[in-house]
Amino acid sequence: MTRFPERFVWGVATSAYQIEGATREDGRGESIWDRFARKPGAVLDASNGDVACDHFHKFREDIELMRWLGLSAYRFSIAWPRIVPQASGRAEPRGLAFYDRLVDALLEAGIEPVPTLHHWDLPQALEDAGGWPVRSTALAFADYVELVSKALGDRVRRWITHNEPWCLSTLGYARGLHAPGRKEPRAALAAAHHLLLSHGLAAAVLRANHADEVGISLNLCPVVAASDSVADRDEARRIDGTLNRFYLDPLFGRGYPADVLAESGPFPELLPGDLEIIAAPLDFLGVNYYMRSVARSQRISEASNAPRTVALAPEWTEMGWEVYPQGLYDLLLHVHRQWAPRKLYVTENGASYGDAPGDDGRVRDERRVRFLREHFDAAARAIADGVPLDGYFVWSLLDNFEWERGYTQRFGIVWVDYESQQRIPKDSAAFYRDVIRSSRYSRA
Repeated sequence: MTRFPERFVWGVATSAYQIEGATREDGRGESIWDRFARKPGAVLDASNGDVACDHFHKFREDIELMRWLGLSAYRFSIAWPRIVPQASGRAEPRGLAFYDRLVDALLEAGIEPVPTLHHWDLPQALEDAGGWPVRSTALAFADYVELVSKALGDRVRRWITHNEPWCLSTLGYARGLHAPGRKEPRAALAAAHHLLLSHGLAAAVLRANHADEVGISLNLCPVVAASDSVADRDEARRIDGTLNRFYLDPLFGRGYPADVLAESGPFPELLPGDLEIIAAPLDFLGVNYYMRSVARSQRISEASNAPRTVALAPEWTEMGWEVYPQGLYDLLLHVHRQWAPRKLYVTENGASYGDAPGDDGRVRDERRVRFLREHFDAAARAIADGVPLDGYFVWSLLDNFEWERGYTQRFGIVWVDYESQQRIPKDSAAFYRDVIRSSRYSRA
């Protein structure tokens, strides 16, 4: 049996646009995802988050599910356009009131609220004014954080500023796969910098409003070369630089990695004092882990490259992601040794499998149970080897709108019928409940 620390935080994670719905209620403004999802071909099944899981109206029912699970914390995101609908910066009191009710209901259930202040849903009004590539958006974010933290800071002690800035900057501004759907590499670089800058500005605001802990969640990925060839090792360096080091280095006071900047071109958005703001001390680092990257150079032909020496694992999720639990252990240990965060949380980890209810109504998602068990084991081994990991948030509580994949992927430990909004806990939810109850589990 493997034990976790007595006070280990067990939670689940969600995000506003993926579950809330009610996109036109109580004064909520338009977000970049509202606009992007209506672009023909942008979302695989031509769906959107207008209703999603209707969490806006069903949050009390969802909290009862969390209570049944025995969660100690719930990581959710606050919809920026619900708080600041327009570029004017004026707060919408009905938007603040919704999160006020949510926080109070969580606390009444004995569950700690852990809000993420930005999970990709930039108000469209700010995108129309230039979006994350312009510096004013970072300042607007700090103003928004001031509004939220003043309203909720008497009850919320742990805050996350941003979720996965790489995804928004790269997928949203460079590749056009996510909102706002732009394909502008130079703008993407500026967006990444302003996201990090806004994190530092927000951290100062949160501390002034009595936050106990401030962190950020990064999608990090252990990168290994597919062979020992010079080309593959250089490709691994490049991927690690743009995906991991570009965000970790400045957050921990090292500035932007020189090799990444040398390959990305001029960096005119960096002003004196920016790096000091970005490097504001972190109370914790959130790690979102889904898969590793096996780097294979495309700059030379496969025939002329060295034979592969790293074999991919045999199992893949329905997102097409390799199932590799060892990667979580490797990543946690690497981050601990190289950047030494005071504290770490796994703020997302989960898998997409489409198992549906059987004739008896039960959802037998054995693959997800195995996935979670093996990743929990990896986390426990990392703790035993000295990693200061204090909690684990499973992605996700509910099946939901999965961005450009729409409703074609199901990550939830609770199955959702999107027509009736019925919730059915899957076998993985029962498994997770048992893990939380005992803070230990049997290895497969």
